[in-house]
Amino acid sequence: MKLGISTYSLTWSIGIPGYPAPHHPIGVIDLFDIAHSNHIKLVQIADNLPLHQMSEAELLFMKEYADSLGIEIEIGTRGTNPEHLLLYLRIANLLGSTLCRTLIVEENLTNPLRELQEVLPLFEQAGVRIAVENHGLHTTKQLASLFDACNHPFIGCCLDTVNSFSALDCPKTVIQDLSSYVINLHLKDFDITRVDHQMGFMVLGKPAGYGKLDIDGLLQTFRNSQRDSNVILELWTPFTDTVEKTIALERQWLEQSLHHLQTNYFSE
Repeated sequence: MKLGISTYSLTWSIGIPGYPAPHHPIGVIDLFDIAHSNHIKLVQIADNLPLHQMSEAELLFMKEYADSLGIEIEIGTRGTNPEHLLLYLRIANLLGSTLCRTLIVEENLTNPLRELQEVLPLFEQAGVRIAVENHGLHTTKQLASLFDACNHPFIGCCLDTVNSFSALDCPKTVIQDLSSYVINLHLKDFDITRVDHQMGFMVLGKPAGYGKLDIDGLLQTFRNSQRDSNVILELWTPFTDTVEKTIALERQWLEQSLHHLQTNYFSE
């Protein structure tokens, strides 16, 4: 079990559609440098820096640079279209990634199940696992049924600790229903507070160790698991006045989170 960061650890620094762009947006190479400076040896590159829009030369340079820093790469995208997933299988082979995280973007799981089953033999042949993330469109029990239907060692769950609130599944339920399928973990801390007029609640991100997530219990569950699962820190940093102020807060949260996790759970 390794600790890593991802393109969703520093989302504002990369840029979010609908908000002003950062003055100096970071790219994959910057993320490798940030990981290296924080003694992190794993970086997950997800769909907010889409790898399929990069040239083969760019991908090979990325791999060479990561190797020079001793950084392992995991990749991510969204969707289950077989042609798209096979493109990401090729990218995984170029980058030396043994895991491809994706999201199901359709409410009905019949077609995604068929599409995943279609590509699984080729992923197995290449030694690359597909990690399907719970992203709030489906309940945890629906996703568990999908994994049972696939019944294949090269597909499992990328468990996100917070995403399923929108499907009315709390973190405890997510862990209970999906822990036996987990092959990748997105650790995201959170808080739930009442709005000032008391009629409603807000679910907001917090630095790891500063919110309501039971990190002790979470990591113990997965350390006892039979499946190999890396831990990727993600942050839901709230927008704060301006993009640049938000980026400063995001970097502060990253440092606080890594210090907490490395001090308490991932000491070298």
